[in-house]
Amino acid sequence: MSSPLFSEKAFSATRSGSYEGSMTLKGTVDKSIVLFLTLLAPAVWIWNKMGGDPEYAINNGVQTYMYGGLIIGLISILIMSFKKSWSPYLAPVYAAAEGVLLGALSMFFEAMFPGIVMQAVAITMGIFALMLVLYKTNVLRATPMFTKVIYIATAGVGIFYLLMMVLNLFGVHGLSNFYAGSSPMSIGLSVLIAGIAAFNLIMDFTFIEEASNAGAPKYMEWYAGVGLLATLIWLYIEILRLLAKLQSRD
Repeated sequence: MSSPLFSEKAFSATRSGSYEGSMTLKGTVDKSIVLFLTLLAPAVWIWNKMGGDPEYAINNGVQTYMYGGLIIGLISILIMSFKKSWSPYLAPVYAAAEGVLLGALSMFFEAMFPGIVMQAVAITMGIFALMLVLYKTNVLRATPMFTKVIYIATAGVGIFYLLMMVLNLFGVHGLSNFYAGSSPMSIGLSVLIAGIAAFNLIMDFTFIEEASNAGAPKYMEWYAGVGLLATLIWLYIEILRLLAKLQSRD
């Protein structure tokens, strides 16, 4: 979820001071591509290392890789939210860590539902392209009301995720079992969360455009790239979950 990274506070904190070079739209696009490739490489590596076999992966410590990727990615993005000038160094670390996590996670889903990964990737990229077109044609814009609604909705999803994790720690799995299930309400919830993730892309595009036009520091290209990548990762995982729920009902 990238909106907290792209808050007004995050942007205003970079307006003062003297820096070498300024953020540009092209530079941000270039950095985003580099981060995507940085994510893709370890994702392919972990998949190949585990042979695409979940049973073999579990017996050979894939959980360690997954938790390691999750923890390193979380620490990296938290540090960047406070130390934005460190983004050129931590952004690739975040992308690589998330690549390991996504590679392992995707492998498990693919083993259960062959072809689901490519479907999820295609849908995620399709939604990204649609949102970009809607933004560029001014059909969707981050108005004050739009921004407020998406921030509240995103915070609500974050609280929902956190509540599931806390309950799981105490051995209460009812909420997570419901979310992982394939009931109409569970599917509807996944559609809602995926929609919120998709609308966060509008927030990302707005931040990137405004920060570039304002001549934000050059390192903000990496910071913006991380925010955009985080939203795409969130959207991809939710699409993956949604497709799994739908296919499990067949």
